[in-house]
Amino acid sequence: MTSPTRTPVKVPSRRVIMGQVVEVDEPYAREVAVPPLVLFPLVIAAVAVELVGLLISTVFRTGLPTARRPLKALRKGPEYMVTPIWVRDADDTLVEVEVHGYLNRSALIRRDRIRTVTRRQKGDLPLLAGPIENLTTSRTLRPRRATLWTHLGLGLVLQGILGALLIGAVAALSLGALR
Repeated sequence: MTSPTRTPVKVPSRRVIMGQVVEVDEPYAREVAVPPLVLFPLVIAAVAVELVGLLISTVFRTGLPTARRPLKALRKGPEYMVTPIWVRDADDTLVEVEVHGYLNRSALIRRDRIRTVTRRQKGDLPLLAGPIENLTTSRTLRPRRATLWTHLGLGLVLQGILGALLIGAVAALSLGALR
């Protein structure tokens, strides 16, 4: 006996949720790992600039301070706050929604009416809320989470770009000298 073939159910990637806040759970921190394909070339290029700076500091006998974080801290990735919110939808179902980024405790309270566009996350995580319109207070909440570039920092990114230009110039000069 064979079972009937099932067609996969298509779940929409975006969903509009309009309802009443039932509960706002305590926020917790979640971290995102930095992909090695982004981190290692950036660090190698930054080290090239540091070596040039070290060479210049030994020639002029001055100390150049470095404030670079260790590789382990860079690989850990940025942490951002996640606030789970339970919403009773228009069809009387409870929906768990996650808000990524800092959310003030008084921004959403029980019995507030909200509208948000949510999207699915990877894995079995709840829906991710976009901008939340609080219809009770007429405020729009747009929490923003830390990004990869804010975690790495402007100094390391600029140092990596300068190092990539330096490595490219040295490679171009060495290829030109070989001709």
